[in-house]
Amino acid sequence: MSVAKKDYKRVTTNTLGEMKKNGDKISMLTAYDYTLAKIIDGGGIDVILVGDSASNVMAGHETTLPITLDQMIYHAASVVRGVNRALVVVDMPFGSYQGNSLEALSSAIRIMKESGGHSVKLEGGSEVIESIERILTAGIPVMGHLGLTPQSIYKFGTYTVRAKEEVEAEKLLADAKLLEKTGCFALVLEKVPAKLAQEVAESISIPVIGIGAGNGIDGQVLVLHDMLGMNHEFNPRFLRRYLNLADDIKVAVQSYVTDVKSSDFPNEKEQY
Repeated sequence: MSVAKKDYKRVTTNTLGEMKKNGDKISMLTAYDYTLAKIIDGGGIDVILVGDSASNVMAGHETTLPITLDQMIYHAASVVRGVNRALVVVDMPFGSYQGNSLEALSSAIRIMKESGGHSVKLEGGSEVIESIERILTAGIPVMGHLGLTPQSIYKFGTYTVRAKEEVEAEKLLADAKLLEKTGCFALVLEKVPAKLAQEVAESISIPVIGIGAGNGIDGQVLVLHDMLGMNHEFNPRFLRRYLNLADDIKVAVQSYVTDVKSSDFPNEKEQY
């Protein structure tokens, strides 16, 4: 049952700011294809992230690094066609914005023009601020991403919680304020201490959406396939599984195989 203070008919970047002011929590899930995007949009999700996690979930890669800009545009276009209400945010993949603000702008323009997405998301703070500034000059909304940034996994060397030490926590807070000042409309915080995440959310006016960042922030995001229990390999503390589809699908497939091999399917009513 919804506890939102207002019924938001269509979610935009401005809507998210309004939701933060009203104290309405923001719900966000990933999607990578038309069918699941249509289902979760119909379920009332506020934001759909076309995540570069498609590299892991859809393609089976160990990291998010291999996915290309063309592949992200393909997934994003598929998602957009299934969405009527949610705001669609598209991850900019590794190599499409770091170190070259002109390339960042070109990549963001391609995403917006070719996918129909509503905004883009970049990982990093001061290191990528020139790219963010240039993308914003084209009128393209940007969501930030701090804390654990999976595109930098080989730099970190681990997926453990970030910003537990004072120096890194201070930088994260400074980066969050910088992203707000630069013009980002929202910020994702991944795997940071809950106390720090709450401090960030209270220190800036833009919405803060967390994954493994506690409940003292403005919203939450999970990878859809993790939340639906479509895999058993990923079991972080922050993940709550709402279904166990991996087992359910396997049982359904086994039943189908049995029915085909026994000639039970199709029956007389299932043929022409």
